[in-house]
Amino acid sequence: MAPIFFIAQNVNHLLKKLGRVHTKLSTKSSSLRPAVLALMVLSTIWGTNWVVMKMALQYSGPFDFAALRTLLGAASVFLVLHWQGKPLGPPEIRLTFLLGLLQTTGFIGLTMWALEDGGAGKSAVLAYIMPFWVLILAWPILGERIKGAQWIAVVLAFFGLILVLEPWGLHGGSLFSKALAIMAGVCWAISAIVAKILRARTDYDLILLTAWQMLFGAIPLAIIALLTPAMPIHWTPYFIGALAYNAIAGTALGWLLWMYSLNRLPAGGASLGTLATPVIGVLSAWAVLGEKPSISEGWGMLLIGVALAFLVFLGMRQHKRVNPEMAQE
Repeated sequence: MAPIFFIAQNVNHLLKKLGRVHTKLSTKSSSLRPAVLALMVLSTIWGTNWVVMKMALQYSGPFDFAALRTLLGAASVFLVLHWQGKPLGPPEIRLTFLLGLLQTTGFIGLTMWALEDGGAGKSAVLAYIMPFWVLILAWPILGERIKGAQWIAVVLAFFGLILVLEPWGLHGGSLFSKALAIMAGVCWAISAIVAKILRARTDYDLILLTAWQMLFGAIPLAIIALLTPAMPIHWTPYFIGALAYNAIAGTALGWLLWMYSLNRLPAGGASLGTLATPVIGVLSAWAVLGEKPSISEGWGMLLIGVALAFLVFLGMRQHKRVNPEMAQE
């Protein structure tokens, strides 16, 4: 009887221990649910915004819309900062201005220009190749070499890019719009490197940096809009709604949701969640605009998605800190 009693005691102890672990995991899972939900809402807002921006170009030129959305977006973020009671002084001005030129003037301006003649879904995917430009450009600028399994992600993304570009069947307009989307991703990548240099020099509040870089970047966009011939703005209910969606939902609410998720999810989890953004962009463009990807484009988007997911997985294995500047709509 003694051996049976001993086994029973140990089984009972094991069951209690498993019960405590299950309770702890359930509590942790429950605490993560709001952050996961916030990330789902964020990906939906940023993903569908590609269609919203594309449709808004029926009522204005690309630079007019880019200037208006960034000026209103900056104003909305400053209001959030004021509501939080935070100081409004800018971080290091020269690097913040450079960041604005790249992340706002470059990324948003080129994105809107690409959307003028290009598809919303394809533009979203091509812009989201940004992490691979970061890998490539960080080598000569920061001395961060591409290592080991990272090459697998780079190769997958390269072949995916070729399939999306379809160089064997491109015509001038299609090639130009896709090139603009790629250039937008490159600007975004360089801005992430600049932000990394800025972070090494000084601590900063991400929302404050977002507000100032957007304001600095909006000024050149406004000048370009004034100097570039374009159709007059039609202040239709849709156009006003699209501006409000970009300024309030896409910018102010979007960055608050991102920061909330970033502070509560494990390292890499938030970055992995944002991979849904270009997927939602493609599906939204297909459903709303009828932009059905070709077989080649579909396989290319899949390869790029797998490469992005693999890159995030590598970062999670190495316990790397989530880079807030890697998020963008």
